[in-house]
This record gives sequence, C-alpha cells and structure tokens, in this order.
Amino acid sequence: MTCVAVVSGGPSPEAEVSRSGAPAVARALRNTGFQVLELELDARLPAALLEGRVDAVFPVVHGAVGEDGCLQGLLEVLDVPYVGSGVLASALAMNKPQAKLALRAAGLPLAREATFVRGEPVEGRAAAVRASVGRELVVKPASGGSAIGVVRVAAADPDSALVAAVERVWKDDPEALVETTVHGEELTCGVLEEDERGARALPVTLIRPKADFYDFTSKYRPGESEHLCPAPLSADVARRIAEAAVRAHTALGCRDLSRVDFLLPSDGAFVVLEVNTLPGMTATSLFPEAAKASGIEFEALCSALVRRALARPRRQTPLVRAMP
Repeated sequence: MTCVAVVSGGPSPEAEVSRSGAPAVARALRNTGFQVLELELDARLPAALLEGRVDAVFPVVHGAVGEDGCLQGLLEVLDVPYVGSGVLASALAMNKPQAKLALRAAGLPLAREATFVRGEPVEGRAAAVRASVGRELVVKPASGGSAIGVVRVAAADPDSALVAAVERVWKDDPEALVETTVHGEELTCGVLEEDERGARALPVTLIRPKADFYDFTSKYRPGESEHLCPAPLSADVARRIAEAAVRAHTALGCRDLSRVDFLLPSDGAFVVLEVNTLPGMTATSLFPEAAKASGIEFEALCSALVRRALARPRRQTPLVRAMP
C-alpha cells in the first residue's frame, strides 16, 4: 500500500492553522486507499520519513520553513515526491516583494508598494513613501500569511503612524511591505493542475468578512465570514479574474495547486494581492470549497494531488565527472 506522510505544524505563527487542516487531509487519503503517517514539521522529520518508508508527502503547512521552500528542499534531497510547488516557486511566492516583481513583469495589476528592511531609518523615508505609495496604507510582513501582523495606517494619521507600523511588523519579519490601500471586494481564485493540459481556474469566491477586513479571526473562526462561490460577478469580470489567477500561478512557476487573492474596486480595476502555494485545508478553507463547487469532492481532490505527485518523473542521478 502506498504510504503518504501528511506533514503539518512547524515553527510558524500559522502552525495551528496547519495542524487543524492536516487531520482532514489524512482522513481523506485513508478513505481513498492510502496508508497515512501524520508527522510534525520538526528536526525529527527526516528520520521519520526515512524510517516510515514514505512514498509521497502531502504538506499541509503554512508560513516559515514549511511553505517557503525549506521543506520542499528537504524532500528534494531525500528524493521523496510531494504535493505542491517546488523550491523556487515556494520561496518566491512566500516573499511578497519578490513575488510582486515577477507578477508585475507578467503584466498583472498590483497595488503600489515600498519596502523597509529591518534597521533602516524609517523616519527619513516615511513622508516620501506616503507621497509616492499613498497616505492610506497597509503594512504587513514581507513573508507570511493569514493576515498575521498586518497593520493599517489611515490617511489622516501622521507619518509617525507609518513608522510605528513598520517597527511593529519588524517584530515578526525582517522586511516590512507597505502597500497603498485598495478599497473593494475581496475575491480569491483557486488554480488546479489535473493533467497534461496544465492549470485551470476554479470558480471565483467572493469573501464577505464581518470584520473591517479579512483578518485571522475572519479566516478561521466559523461564522466570521461569508464565502460566495461561485462569486456573484458578471461573466466578464469572473473570466478576467480567473485568467489573472492562472497567469499569476504560471508567472511564479507554481505546480499542482495555488490560490490567488484579489481586491476588486467598484470600477472593476482589480489588483492581485498574493499567491498562496499551499492553500488552507481547514473546515472553513476556500480552496476545498471552490473545488467542491466545480464538482470535485475533498477526498477526490486530496487523492488526485497525491497521485499527481507520484506520477512525476523522479530526480535522475547525474553522471559524476571525475576530477581531472
């Protein structure tokens, strides 16, 4: 029987989100005929993977070490197939400023931004950044998710509020991303690769949080947000969002699955917020909801992703050249 390790946890602020989604994935895989090991992302993981004679890994991880290419690099060294994007795409998508470089080069619409690296004098740039990026701002960790550590700066706030926001974000991340605030509806669109035809968009989801924005509580506490899937959009807007999601997935070199987040102002000029290479798999998660809306039940989704990983060509050992 094929043995799949479902890996969750790790040294990330999103570890509990990861651990809450892993049991559902493990159950789905057992119900579809796989032997499953549930493992924690820690220093004992390499030995556990080898001792368990694992055939494939399903990472249900978010944030540092798990979603940023580190776990993927370990699995490449061990030559174990795994669900999701490879090392480069994982690392690129996790670092929002670097991802925006690739997305902008692909012609995708993005919010104006600036970055502050920990330790640089923020006071000297605050006024200039607000003049070029906008007075109303969102400040967030450059690498991270689930809206953890996000600080908002109102247009009427003094420049010292931006300084304080950046210094607050630096407590979580060595780089702060500052973006202009875009007012609009929150949308997300999953992207799924199923066969040789490549990536396709799942139905677009409209998110209506009860809070001012889609924060951590809105994302994960049942009843704190409403998900409308398919989103009540015009056919043209839904098509453009779906096309942009696939373009973003492709621009970052993602694999298997991703979820692309958007903001849609009233004028229809949407912006791409970010690309998630390992979308959540909790009871309130958006990717499984969209898959179901397209006719793919959760068990079939998990099973298909593992079989896709197993079907990929394995890494070939190169011929080692002798020293001259």
